[in-house]
Amino acid sequence: MFTLAGTELSRFLFGMVLLLVAANLLGYVAERLAIPRVIGEVAGGLVLGPTCLGALFPNVFHWVYLGFSSESSLFGLIYYIGELFLLYTAGLKIQTRFAKSDVKTGLAIIIGSTIIPFVIGWLSTYVFHPAQFLGPDKSVVALKIVVAISIAVTSIPVISKIFSDLGIMHSRFAKIVVAIAGVHDLILWVALAIASGIVSGPAHSGSINGWVVTKSLVVTFAFLAVCIGVLPWILRKITTRRANFLFRSSFLGYFIVILLALSDIAGYLQVDVMYGAILAGVATKFTLPEHLFEKLQSGIQGIAYACFIPLYFAIIGMQLDLAKHFNIGFFFLYLLFATVVQSIVVYVTCRVIRADKLTSVNFAAAMNARGGPGIVLSSTAYALGIINQSFFAILVMLALVTSWMAGAWLRFVLRRGLRLMPGDDGLQIERVQEEVQFEGSAYE
Repeated sequence: MFTLAGTELSRFLFGMVLLLVAANLLGYVAERLAIPRVIGEVAGGLVLGPTCLGALFPNVFHWVYLGFSSESSLFGLIYYIGELFLLYTAGLKIQTRFAKSDVKTGLAIIIGSTIIPFVIGWLSTYVFHPAQFLGPDKSVVALKIVVAISIAVTSIPVISKIFSDLGIMHSRFAKIVVAIAGVHDLILWVALAIASGIVSGPAHSGSINGWVVTKSLVVTFAFLAVCIGVLPWILRKITTRRANFLFRSSFLGYFIVILLALSDIAGYLQVDVMYGAILAGVATKFTLPEHLFEKLQSGIQGIAYACFIPLYFAIIGMQLDLAKHFNIGFFFLYLLFATVVQSIVVYVTCRVIRADKLTSVNFAAAMNARGGPGIVLSSTAYALGIINQSFFAILVMLALVTSWMAGAWLRFVLRRGLRLMPGDDGLQIERVQEEVQFEGSAYE
């Protein structure tokens, strides 16, 4: 029952090898060009997908990736595993501690960069007629939520990676931005979980169903409260017992079980499965002492970022057909709108709390990096039938371009020797060297 013919397995593995090679190589090239790695990984899928390979050599594309009936389902499984790991590692990155002096700045930007852009995004749907981007579920309410999230979302993984590449992860500026992005993403995933609950309900239409929305709100917030407030206490009690043979037998396996179990529970509650994944990461962070948390994070990221996450982003690229399903004119208008709204709101918020002009611009640029969460938002909404393929492509490209813009600005500031914010004067660059060098002399 659970087997493939030898030729089918070989073809699937061949396709996966091509994807993984393309994602990692183009991700590496992107980093060398000072571009966020995620852009290169998605580009790997674009090269091997309908946009390039499918357009130039359709028979080759069909043979490699659509060669037998269940091949697309197998790549779909890899895609969802990668998405689960991406959200879990995002949950692990959420900051729980930062200086009291930064609380005022953090709270102000969280409120300003979440509520105001979300409201503006929602209101914008009364201007550009979102019905043209409706997916098969035809839920206008859910689509409006997705549009509002796309304006406000900020990426933990991408902005963290940008800071690491620049060697400023230890700076005051980076710590505040990562903390804001953590809370930011959690709030916005609540909104996406509500949208998921709306389209998963027994009856949904273009009108607002008060009972469905209320039920989604109650279930989503109850699940959030349990995962953050109760689950860490339970896990600490269970994990420290010597009778917990699962934890003793496999440290990483134990927390992967928790990841899958919480995601599964979220699905049964008609809350988005990926919402369960990010909360599993948050609960894990609140559960473990520092030395065990660092061990877990290192192990999980080693597995996820070497294989499953690059494959996830590459498969995203394969789902894009920019030659047929991409409105470039509307994309540039949407990019301009999203960037201007978030930038102005964050800049004004910073100025209200008396930050200087350059600091305000730096925060505005950093909070525009939509990256991984922006892509997960689009892929989840597309999979749920909330949006169609055209808007899916627009949201993915929005996430990629805004991430590149944020990294480019921060790199420019550092190269000019300018200050990111007060407290980062004389900042020492501490880059993490990720490229592994093969020392041939040891084998001579």
